[in-house]
Amino acid sequence: MANTKSAEKASRQNAKRAASNRVYRSSARTAVKKARLAIESGDPNALELVRNAERVLARAANKGAIHHNNAARRSSRLMLMLNKSQAAA
Repeated sequence: MANTKSAEKASRQNAKRAASNRVYRSSARTAVKKARLAIESGDPNALELVRNAERVLARAANKGAIHHNNAARRSSRLMLMLNKSQAAA
């Protein structure tokens, strides 16, 4: 429990920021999962879903919900998966 006014305010700010970050992280995870499933199933819309996932990851990184290297790593791995699946097809 916070003892000072500033600590109480910091606690409120942390809760608000955590809720905001949760939204961005969750949407990024969902977009990556959809793209990954599309790649694995050979869906023709996989490229579109990968691009969407990259946009969502970049937005999460810009908002500070995830680290920019984390977003870059995830989008890079998605593109590698996509290119590998297209080469096999």
